[in-house]
Amino acid sequence: MKVETCAFSQRKIYPGRGKLYVRGDSKVFRFASSKSASLFLQRKNPRKIAWTVVYRRMHKKGITEEVAKKRSRRTVKHQRGVVGASLDAIAARRNQKPEVRAAAQASALAKSKEEKKKRAEERKTQKSKGAVAHAGAGPKISRQQAKGASSKPRV
Repeated sequence: MKVETCAFSQRKIYPGRGKLYVRGDSKVFRFASSKSASLFLQRKNPRKIAWTVVYRRMHKKGITEEVAKKRSRRTVKHQRGVVGASLDAIAARRNQKPEVRAAAQASALAKSKEEKKKRAEERKTQKSKGAVAHAGAGPKISRQQAKGASSKPRV
């Protein structure tokens, strides 16, 4: 025994029951009753009609088994070390007093400033040495003059 399903209400149609409708493009629709056939031809949406199977599924009606509520997972915070610092080193830094941290920061800043000054002085001395070496090189020549262009303007 072949049981069909209604094209509108999704209910079972047993042999010898229901209506058959063939559209102009040769598509076949089976209906459980003339009521569902009529509503289909009126272009009603079965999702909005309360007695259809589709509506009942959408609105979670008549579910016999009580489904257990889905538990939402809570995010768990984990603390772990970062590259270059272990977890206990990070914890020690976090628990440090603000005065100690400020003092360490000030000393680090002063140290970096000193290093910067030293580098600047070294650069200055190297520049002056380089200037003395280039002093005897002669007059400055532009690239075009070096290629052979004359220094006199064209008339």
